[in-house]
Amino acid sequence: MCLLMAVRPSLPESGLRSVLQLAQQDTASSPDAWLRALAELLRRDVGLGGPAGGTSPLSTNCRSQLRNLCGRLGQGGRGLKSALAADPEPEDRHSQLCGKRSKEPEEEPAGPESERAPKRFRGCEEDSVAAAAAAEGKDQEEGPQLESWESPSKGAGGILPDAEAQMPETSPGAEEAEGPAQTVELPEVVQGLEGLEEQLSVDLQCLHECSPSQMEVLCSQLQLPQLPDGGVLQLCSRLLGLTPALSIASASVLARSLFLDRILSLPASASRLLRAALVSFCVKYTYAVCKAVLCPLLQDPGVGPAQTELLCSLMKDGSLEPDMQLQILGQVLELAWREETFLVLQALLERQVEMTSEVFSVLVQRLCKEGPTATTSMAYAKLMLTVMTKYQASITEQQSLDLAVALEPNATFLKKSLQAALRHLAH
Repeated sequence: MCLLMAVRPSLPESGLRSVLQLAQQDTASSPDAWLRALAELLRRDVGLGGPAGGTSPLSTNCRSQLRNLCGRLGQGGRGLKSALAADPEPEDRHSQLCGKRSKEPEEEPAGPESERAPKRFRGCEEDSVAAAAAAEGKDQEEGPQLESWESPSKGAGGILPDAEAQMPETSPGAEEAEGPAQTVELPEVVQGLEGLEEQLSVDLQCLHECSPSQMEVLCSQLQLPQLPDGGVLQLCSRLLGLTPALSIASASVLARSLFLDRILSLPASASRLLRAALVSFCVKYTYAVCKAVLCPLLQDPGVGPAQTELLCSLMKDGSLEPDMQLQILGQVLELAWREETFLVLQALLERQVEMTSEVFSVLVQRLCKEGPTATTSMAYAKLMLTVMTKYQASITEQQSLDLAVALEPNATFLKKSLQAALRHLAH
């Protein structure tokens, strides 16, 4: 389950659903609480049920133990002082799980200001085990996200050197009295932000304190869809340096707010600033861009030449590493294909994407399936020609026969070129 969590962005959802369905009967009877929590979160992410938003996958006993532990740490860690001093690893792990920022004051002042402590502490309590169970920073409606498995090369970041000094003072019953937040309320550090100037001046580490639902509210409050293209590029440039990376869920909310409506409303070719912003965001959050921007655009009937041109330029950009190209291809293979899809796929496949034989087999099957309905499509014919020339070494004898059948009814002027490519495959 941990491995599936780590590589989930690169897996086809249909295959992952099959694996989870087979494993469901085993995890349902398993005494391992962590295994059950991981399975439930994975099932939720692929639409097979699991805990609803705001509902923890943890058992009542586990939540009670976690609450007691956080209560002791919240009072200064006096009951765990010797253990933490002897073993710094659990201290770092606790700091990671609580999602604390690296630039916190050493101690909370006494007085009215300290009334904010229970709220931040509650976020730690509710999310610490959930973040560990999710391990990749999947969306949890009740608190901050830790990190995204989308960028496994990034450091964990945000680990506090002294858990005792950083944890705010609070009474043991404070979190029970307040209870989990039932309404979407922004963290105090981002409340009242307005406009690009304030947005660019604030420490973006505060985004880690926002759940996906809070991120939606924040994007709306900042009117991100109305930012000029230059402002979008500035924000994306700052996001590149954010460590740890945002969770996939939070990054998807940002991508949708920054790009989707902006691209859909393009009357002509996208500006250089918008192209650069989309590429930089995609390099760091490839899976989020696929889910929140690329796939919705390829399924939207209102997509025209301006949108298609922008997506093609993204596919051709040299900043996309081979693993990013493969992620994009995997997502496109799961969509229903249209004329615009052929154009975007060709732009991507011209870069000779490094794919396994299984992925290539799925690609060829999809191409053959589209043949009878795309007999007059020049985009389809060019895509087929690209596959048969650039991926010739990967095409098996059976696939060659399948491609010949799919191209038989082709009625474009490229048919002779396609037949010549087929004869070359036969040799």
